[in-house]
Amino acid sequence: MSKNFLPQLSISLLLGVTTVVDLQPLAVNAEVRQPIAANLNPQQREQLNNLLTKGKEYIDRGDLNNALTLYRQAASLDGNNARIFSGMGYLYATTGNYSAAAQSYQKALSLDPDNAAFYYGLGYSYAQNGNNGEALSAYYQALKLDPNNVQNYLALGVVLLREGKYNQVEDFFPQTIALDPNNEKAYDIMATALYKQERIPETINFLQTATNKFPQNSELKLKLATAFFKQGDSQAGLQALQEVQKLDPNNPNVQVKIAIVLEQEQNLDSALAAYQKAVALDSKNFIAQAGLARIYEQKNNGLQAMIAYRQLIELAPENPYAYHRLGKILKDRGRTDEAKQMLQKAKTIYEKQSKNQEIKEVQQLLGE
Repeated sequence: MSKNFLPQLSISLLLGVTTVVDLQPLAVNAEVRQPIAANLNPQQREQLNNLLTKGKEYIDRGDLNNALTLYRQAASLDGNNARIFSGMGYLYATTGNYSAAAQSYQKALSLDPDNAAFYYGLGYSYAQNGNNGEALSAYYQALKLDPNNVQNYLALGVVLLREGKYNQVEDFFPQTIALDPNNEKAYDIMATALYKQERIPETINFLQTATNKFPQNSELKLKLATAFFKQGDSQAGLQALQEVQKLDPNNPNVQVKIAIVLEQEQNLDSALAAYQKAVALDSKNFIAQAGLARIYEQKNNGLQAMIAYRQLIELAPENPYAYHRLGKILKDRGRTDEAKQMLQKAKTIYEKQSKNQEIKEVQQLLGE
């Protein structure tokens, strides 16, 4: 298998900041203080305050579903309180219901249209749902209303990376650093913007400065290693990886990222060792297990690859990748019936996901 066979999910761990910045700034919106309820009678006000107090207790205990139930009841009592709807938005976002979160923040903004925090929450909800255009609009509005909040710049930077608007990331970097000179995430975003444009010497220079400034940041050192390998300087890349290992030797996610870099460089023995360590540290790490299976397959160790792919299926039974690869190995080993079963399962899931290229590959293996 070629380097390009690495799943895109794995590659994205190294080459881009794809996760949306920090849900925590939204947390303040989950607590509703002194609700405006002038239109309610004393009994209704007492009921509303009891609902919000109990809801806050549920939030503090981490019982977000019950908190949401009470907040919805509160909203039915006082439909003009923007803070109630922003609190619902936070709770929906925390529980992963980003469409409902966006709707709640939109309602909050209809009641309080100049609230930058609500726009941040709306942008976060859109971004998590993959609606990058809407997320950008919301984050720009948050930035307009609150230009001195570094979180607005960081969130905007992440979505601009997703959209390939790297020049705009560069434009915002000086403003971000002016607000918070020691913000490591800002340097991470800027380094990614340079790397994505394949400005590798600039990326290396920038990351060397950044890693000197933040010597304990393993993510920046990983990106530096990636850039060195991209430039063709394997010795410097390996040295950077060794520094990362010293920084965080027992972090499975760090081991996974080291393994991915090594695999991309076709240093399969070292990649295998890193994946094995990651799995030993976290037996449920899907990406580590997938890497382990992939390396065994690349090294033509069919037996170990089959074992690893079966373990991968146990971790993620609705992911077609393991069925696909396991089916191919079984077919190559003459185990036709088992291979057909695995490949049919992969095909069914690929069809649900509308992955036409993968469907064609499976159909070829099935002889269709």
